[in-house]
Amino acid sequence: MGGARGVRKTPPAPDPSPPLASLAGGGEKTAMAAGAAVQPSPGEEGDGRSRSEADIRERAWRIAAQVEDPEIPVLTIEDLGVLREVRVVDGVVEIIITPTYSGCPAMQLIALNIETVIEDAGLGLPRIMTSLSPAWTTDWMSEAGREKLKAYGIAPPQPGSGRRALFGEEAVACPRCGSMQTKQISEFGSTACKALWRCEACGEPFDYFKCL
Repeated sequence: MGGARGVRKTPPAPDPSPPLASLAGGGEKTAMAAGAAVQPSPGEEGDGRSRSEADIRERAWRIAAQVEDPEIPVLTIEDLGVLREVRVVDGVVEIIITPTYSGCPAMQLIALNIETVIEDAGLGLPRIMTSLSPAWTTDWMSEAGREKLKAYGIAPPQPGSGRRALFGEEAVACPRCGSMQTKQISEFGSTACKALWRCEACGEPFDYFKCL
């Protein structure tokens, strides 16, 4: 028999993919092509965080704004002007509220209801903060809130009438018949923030939301 035949080696198949450097076009992009995580630039990251926090603030405000006043359920805390500010600090929603008067017993329930609706919305447990300065005034009440009071049978405070109220110069229209022939019966009505009045025209008693 003849000598041993030489073993023919099959050359390796060429790699169809181009080199990473040519695919990515540079050192930094080469790492990206190799599977490194894509990191946003500092400017992009900051803008994204700002947009996200703004969206959270807007959503938290809309949700908290629907919380009703326990004493006058036709009003929301936004109608009353009790809801002052919503912000996001270190990922936590902070909500600032101002009581209609110092020591208002409804504020604890309002704070609890805000916590509940914000947490139920998936925004986490919020931090509720009470601000006493500047003090709440009836001028913070929305026009929609005043109309709701009137429809509910409570005479709404007139914008900017707090100074006249201090000197007993208020003219209060009856929420039932609209007459100005009214008189105060008692400084306090069903709650401390309301006074009891009576209409001389229709004879009906009614609550008046005091001006502060």
